Amino acid sequence: MKSFHGGYAANDEFQSANNGLQRGELVKDLLKQRLQAPAVPARALARPHLDALVADALMPRGVLFVEAPCGYGKSHAIAMGTQATDIGEDNVRWLPLNSQDNAPNRFLSLLSVALELPESCESSLQGGVTFVDALAIMLLALKQTASEQRTILVLDGLHHITNPAVIALLQQLVADIPSHFSVAMLSRQALPYETHTLELENRFTRIGAEKLEFSRSETFEFFRDLLSDQQLTSVAIDHLYDLTEGWPTPLALYRRDILQSSERRAVSETPGVERFLKESVLGGLTPGQARSMRAIAELGLCSDELLLALESLVPDGVLLPSEACERGLPVKAMPGWGRWYWLNPLLMEWLKAPVMPGYTDRMLAASRWFGSRNQFPEALKYSLLAGDTEEVIRIASEGSEALLLGQDTASLLRLRKSLPAQLLERSPRLRIVYSWVHAIGGQFRQAQALIDGLNAEHPQEYSARIFALKAFILRGEGQVAPALEMADRALAGGEFSPQGQLVTQMVRASALCASGRFQEAREANRAASRLAREAGDSGSEALAVYAHARIELGKGALRHAEQLLRTGLDTAVQELARPARIGETRLQLNLVLVLWHQGRNAEADRLLVSCGRHAEQARDLGLLLAMAIRVLMCRSEGRLEDAFVWIGRAERTMHTWQVDESLYVPVLEALKASCWLAQNQLESVAQALVKLQPYRDAGCVPELFPMMPGLLDCLQVRLDLARGETVKARETLANTRKRYNEAIPWGVDLHMRLLDTILISEDKGVVAGQKKLISVISEAEKEHFISPFAELKRELGELMQKVYGQLPETPFRAALGQLFDITGEVLPALLAEPISEREQGVLGLIAKGLSNQAIADQLHISLHTVKTHARRINAKLEVRSRTQAIVRARELGLL
Repeated sequence: MKSFHGGYAANDEFQSANNGLQRGELVKDLLKQRLQAPAVPARALARPHLDALVADALMPRGVLFVEAPCGYGKSHAIAMGTQATDIGEDNVRWLPLNSQDNAPNRFLSLLSVALELPESCESSLQGGVTFVDALAIMLLALKQTASEQRTILVLDGLHHITNPAVIALLQQLVADIPSHFSVAMLSRQALPYETHTLELENRFTRIGAEKLEFSRSETFEFFRDLLSDQQLTSVAIDHLYDLTEGWPTPLALYRRDILQSSERRAVSETPGVERFLKESVLGGLTPGQARSMRAIAELGLCSDELLLALESLVPDGVLLPSEACERGLPVKAMPGWGRWYWLNPLLMEWLKAPVMPGYTDRMLAASRWFGSRNQFPEALKYSLLAGDTEEVIRIASEGSEALLLGQDTASLLRLRKSLPAQLLERSPRLRIVYSWVHAIGGQFRQAQALIDGLNAEHPQEYSARIFALKAFILRGEGQVAPALEMADRALAGGEFSPQGQLVTQMVRASALCASGRFQEAREANRAASRLAREAGDSGSEALAVYAHARIELGKGALRHAEQLLRTGLDTAVQELARPARIGETRLQLNLVLVLWHQGRNAEADRLLVSCGRHAEQARDLGLLLAMAIRVLMCRSEGRLEDAFVWIGRAERTMHTWQVDESLYVPVLEALKASCWLAQNQLESVAQALVKLQPYRDAGCVPELFPMMPGLLDCLQVRLDLARGETVKARETLANTRKRYNEAIPWGVDLHMRLLDTILISEDKGVVAGQKKLISVISEAEKEHFISPFAELKRELGELMQKVYGQLPETPFRAALGQLFDITGEVLPALLAEPISEREQGVLGLIAKGLSNQAIADQLHISLHTVKTHARRINAKLEVRSRTQAIVRARELGLL
């Protein structure tokens, strides 16, 4: 048996390093050459939000940990962030680390040189003291030489440090750092020790890849000059962002290639990008580990369990996705999707070429693995990729509509073009499956074409399924009554699977909710929830929760809807070993909708980033809702240029996805009209409403946008008001209420009541308008429903200024004040005896400076009557003169 020495085993890989080095082995001048900060490129993208995040984290004794794979600009982010602080360049001590620094003596010597410690401290390294004591002496010396100038120590390349002795020194360093110091640590991997103590002391900040990667708008800004010179189009930049997910280094290398070469290549084929991926990203892997990465790329979304099931088909061992993630490779754990991992799309595309031997066997094995877990779309996807026709037909015959509806069908839609025509002809069941896939993807015409004639060919066998599918298509097209009729035919159509009934009940719940029949909608939703539980499919259960939340949203019960959505999401994330499900994305998107309705834009924005990306990856039509909310948020914040950019993006995405125009064009036209109204481009608004007229006449109610028909009518009212056509506005509002009867969605009702407030103010005077507005605010306050006020900010601004001081001190009042940029204390309640309508008219003319006789002439009343009104006005306002009456009336918002 080998002996132990110094607390370490004799065969410890760090034994020689831990024994210490003689001082002569370390050349101070050579060490100093390493202590240089990286140069910031001249064309570095300005990122003020990231600079502010770095600067805030580097507070006295603050510890900033930046963790991201290779190529995310960790060093540049810190270099630029430290420039945003008030700390001089000389007080930023940059210490790049490498694998040779695993010797504790060498690490401490580097630290001593970086911190410019006196020779007396360095001599302690040769005096036989332990490494822990040596570092304690160094830190004590730093504390004793404390100055008013702060210093930042940057430890770059922390992933190279693997020696437990050096790791212990790092932990000691950040725990005992002096008060005038801050520490920044940069690594491709997670910290090798616990940080909860630092976190509880509020001095630890982590910045991950999600903060370092470029956003879509930053990617456009990075390529702005190439876009201006027409070397790249906006569509190409959009594609670049989707492919790289904002990975900074490949984007910079591709930009360099465009500027230096006249030959245009795909980004993955650019020599600089290829070298970066091969040498910098994957350079440290063994051939077997590289093959594992290629297998992960083939699968797309992958879990450890799935890859282990394919281990025999991946030669020379397996590198699991979780291990790749821990090694600092660009592999992301998908948030909210359990223990599933996703390669950066650029790396995925590069790894997939050329095809690795055994591809067909791996795809078929993956198909069977998913099939054994009832993951129908994934099982079908991999059997299609394997090219096994018989397996495709078998899976299609066993799958259910509920599984299709509850899970991610994007990959199936992408495979549609490569599907042999004879395969669809051979299997009517596969035609129904793909009709569902097209319908879920918003391609209703293609969905209808696939099932045309099936009823005649198979009158009994598939009739109920086809009726259910047609009901889904009709509801997707916004045709409420026909969808309800077809759903009822499906349920009455004889033999029908529980899963088919589940889908049909969901369609019924949505259509009934759109009709304002909320109680019946709730009953249909209860039936769907029961069927989902019996089926044991949590994806369908998530959709049932989504449908329930939509009913509550229609009723205006925002708080209950939020509770339902959060409970549904909490339940969904408990199931760890599962792939993506579209139902969870819909829950997140509707939670965003609730947050936006309540004016919680910061929360909505954070959630939109993740669920919007998930919707895009899953090809979920909910992405249209996400982009519409982005437009409305930009509009309410006055960022109209950004709003139009989002409209353009939505239009391009829906066109690329080949979604039927009837589904998205009316939504985008309505958003354009709303933005044009904010810009007072009334002619453009009028033209948009003319385009929308056929849609309004048809009475369509989109599943994703059930309030849209009423809001289109409100847009017409707002246009009439902007043109001064109050009579026409009043008629439109009255006709809209008559058409809705009692089935009006609460959000639309709130919009209409606010517009009614403006009309009352025009017709009956400011006081009557104020009373109406206060009443509407009181109702909206119950659910903190502030989005209609944001949408009508331009029209309500003047009236809100008058009313604000009369509102009670509540969070909703504060939110309105922030929205309308109003400050002020709560004023006394309205007058004990209110000003009458005639007195209000006299008061308005007094404020204009008219004499009593002029007022009498204008109102066609006697001089005596004018004086009587004036005396009553003074008495009610508790003033003695005309001037005092005007001042007091303005304080109360009467003028």
